[in-house]
Amino acid sequence: MPTDVTHETIQATETPGWKPAQGTPTPVGKPLISIIVPALNEEKLIQRTLGCFPPQLRERYGMELIVSDGGSSDGTPLIAQQCADLVARHTEPRRQTIAEGRNRGAQLARGALLVFINADTVPKNPQKFLQALRQIAENSAENSSDNRRRVVAYACPVEIAPEERQLSDRLFHGFFNRYVRFLNVIGLGMGRGECQVIHRDAFVNAGGYDNGMVAGEDFDLYKRLTRLGTIGHRAELMVHESPRRFRRYGYLRVLWEWTVNALSVIFSGKAVSKEWEQIR
Repeated sequence: MPTDVTHETIQATETPGWKPAQGTPTPVGKPLISIIVPALNEEKLIQRTLGCFPPQLRERYGMELIVSDGGSSDGTPLIAQQCADLVARHTEPRRQTIAEGRNRGAQLARGALLVFINADTVPKNPQKFLQALRQIAENSAENSSDNRRRVVAYACPVEIAPEERQLSDRLFHGFFNRYVRFLNVIGLGMGRGECQVIHRDAFVNAGGYDNGMVAGEDFDLYKRLTRLGTIGHRAELMVHESPRRFRRYGYLRVLWEWTVNALSVIFSGKAVSKEWEQIR
């Protein structure tokens, strides 16, 4: 039976991002993977995502499944209760940022490896995805020395599922996956927010996501993670995202918004966007 944690979202005070929760246990023994799914009014798609990580697979790979709900008014919390090990709910009247939701999930997580995956995103091959995560988690102890060459996080390649894929999807994602890899090769740091895999100790040392950012928080965190080590890439971590935002606005507008927010993060430390529009 999953645990439902109702909470008031952490406010940014001395530091703008993640803070460790008091009493959070430190993982011991074999590595434990924490899958963290931030969600807001995702009843149409979240069950598909959570269904990729059924109890038998969670037990086999030593993982836990956490849903961090941003205050949904639809059936998302009920679905999360039925599928996840732990559900955290935002109860304040103000809207929670996705950065806050991810940070809350990280506070509750016990894993040595944190995996943030969006509610509209699924692994291309769940079995290979979890096998790769297990390998990464098990190798963490061997590569835990303070070494700039240590891989502290992974940028997951992203595509649209074949049954929904159009030529524009193939061209854009083919280009953008290579672009993300290039930015990491030159040390700038980049990871698509649809799925980010981060070693727990690196997440803590980097300060987690910036709670105040409504957009660009994924790029901002990976930029800071490059101060601790390198960003890795593994084909097995490929995920399929929903094309709903691209269908509504088109790739040019979405790419423009991403670029403006990324440049703003680089030069001013904050995003241009004041609110991230829900597309449901």
